[in-house]
Amino acid sequence: MMEKLLGKTPDELKRAALEAGLPPFAGKQLARWLYVRKARGFDEMTDISKEGRESLKRMYLVGTEAPSSVSESSDGTRKYLFGVSCDRNGRTEESAIEAVMIPDEDRKTLCVSSQAGCRMGCLFCMTGRQGFHGNLSVADILNQFVSVDESDSLTNAVFMGMGEPLDNWDNISRALEVLTAPWGFAWSPKRITLSTIGVLPNLKKFLDTSRCHLAVSLHNPFPGEREAMMPVQKAWPAEEVVRLVRKYDFSGQRRVSFEYTMFSGINDDKVHADALYRLLRGLECRVNLIRFHKIPDSPYEPSPAPVMQRFMERLNNHGITCTIRASRGEDIEAACGLLAGKHKDRL
Repeated sequence: MMEKLLGKTPDELKRAALEAGLPPFAGKQLARWLYVRKARGFDEMTDISKEGRESLKRMYLVGTEAPSSVSESSDGTRKYLFGVSCDRNGRTEESAIEAVMIPDEDRKTLCVSSQAGCRMGCLFCMTGRQGFHGNLSVADILNQFVSVDESDSLTNAVFMGMGEPLDNWDNISRALEVLTAPWGFAWSPKRITLSTIGVLPNLKKFLDTSRCHLAVSLHNPFPGEREAMMPVQKAWPAEEVVRLVRKYDFSGQRRVSFEYTMFSGINDDKVHADALYRLLRGLECRVNLIRFHKIPDSPYEPSPAPVMQRFMERLNNHGITCTIRASRGEDIEAACGLLAGKHKDRL
């Protein structure tokens, strides 16, 4: 399989240029075409000689791939389906992933996938139900930014799509580097949020090396109850995740939030609200309450709106900033927990 250039650093692009018989400065030209001009083919790179472009074509792929389908919600949310070749334990597997563009007044946020499927096994998530099909490459991660129709007008990104980002840390860290580097997309880290269930070893690496925002998928403050719906609680307990987060400064421009999907009669009473307060007390953070989106054969039901309102008010009264997140794109299965990488003809 030919190597993809999308996702490479300037030094790596310089080496690729030299191997293709181009002068060293062509590495900077390639970086500009990939990350500033977002070229989708070598023929667009007009300041590189025709012979050089032909040489690059023989040796490399740009790494961009158009979506195979686009679905649009009644609220303007758009879901893009991409075919990918994933690395699954050293073996290549063909699969599909989804990215979601969420418009909101003057903002356009891209919800990015990091894996095809997921191995975390959360019982309330369609992505988790399909199991793990492989890690996305750096090129496949960045292609979601380059190949959506709104590429040039995106204002924010959330790594909250398919997969657990910190389970694919090597490729995610390289993608974050390209997104925020001056030679790359040159985004401010404040425009990017990474969501995780709390893969502790890689969470520490993320907190040490990145200034992007953090969102922790919590969903229940009681260990036994959380483990029943999120098996990863056994490996990476929420208490240890919060303990690690407390070691970092979130009083400035960097933020941490805790995602809390609400299930009727499961985690939505005042006992859970008070336990959540005790877990997070003294931490500069926000809690985002999320309405559960019903999935087939699920034992869970969404909490009624008045129950969510009371839960939010109780946390706010305790001094924990809490909001209810608006649901977007549910009619095209683009809302939280519904991404499954399904082709239209298989829905």
